[in-house]
Amino acid sequence: MPKADIHPTWYPDAKVICNGEVVMTTGSTQPEITVDVWSGNHPFYTGTQKILDTEGRVDRFMRKYGMGSADSASGAKKAAKATEAAATPAEEPAAAEA
Repeated sequence: MPKADIHPTWYPDAKVICNGEVVMTTGSTQPEITVDVWSGNHPFYTGTQKILDTEGRVDRFMRKYGMGSADSASGAKKAAKATEAAATPAEEPAAAEA
């Protein structure tokens, strides 16, 4: 037998308010819920999301991993050669120790 009077009051039509405007209703233990962001004004869902390129970090990432234009592809080839060159000297001392 469940205990009486221990559960909060349930509001089946609780109002969700954003910027002074009711945006939806839902069930809750509070009659009104105030939010700053919801899917109707969040940049990800509205399609207005922008990438902030601080100090060229996005461009540097694109060049590093060979994404984007043809200039990036030549940079990726150089990076691959540098990786191969860096791996070769590291293997030689290991062979000398054996």
